[in-house]
Amino acid sequence: MSSFEWSHNDFYHRLLLRHLPRGCERVLDVGCGAGRFAAELAGRVGHVDAIDRSPGMIDAAKAVAPANVTCILDDFLEHEFPERSYDAIFSVTAIHHMPLEYTLSRMATLLRPGGVLAAIALPKSDLPRELPVELVAAAGQRVFGLAFAAARAAGGGGWHEREPEHDEMPVVLDPTLTTRAVQETATRVLPGARVRRLVFWRYLLTWRKTGA
Repeated sequence: MSSFEWSHNDFYHRLLLRHLPRGCERVLDVGCGAGRFAAELAGRVGHVDAIDRSPGMIDAAKAVAPANVTCILDDFLEHEFPERSYDAIFSVTAIHHMPLEYTLSRMATLLRPGGVLAAIALPKSDLPRELPVELVAAAGQRVFGLAFAAARAAGGGGWHEREPEHDEMPVVLDPTLTTRAVQETATRVLPGARVRRLVFWRYLLTWRKTGA
């Protein structure tokens, strides 16, 4: 692995955790992958349901999941969940593999009133509009990569090291929507939703469900 390579997904876990609502009891992690984020959530909430369609990823997730995480091998779009059953729904680099409009609509039905949706995903390149952020990302990738590698070598923890299962993660399709297109779709499906481009080839989508 190159010294410049590190986990962009792991880097944004802290950002996602900032959106965890107070008094959160039950959370859904959509496209949980190897379970790293679900394990982090488990230390902050009562229970986590972690779902992924890949048998290999679910096996990896079970290996790191504490007792309050239920790992579910199934397709999120087809699995039967009780409506209004979650205080928060998170997703890390999964929703760009799904039909966005239907995915967001389904997530909305699973949230309790006051519940929060927060998802990190990959956008389609939008050049030249996003050229400045692409240049910053290319430079930052190297600088951060070297800094994280040095910290790991010094015994300072994982420092966003790529998961051993990274290359085994299934890729259904490349991103088809730019950040602007995601914002347009999200606003139509989830009034009040916010989408912003992040530096390292990701966007953040957030929404809070209102109503009684």
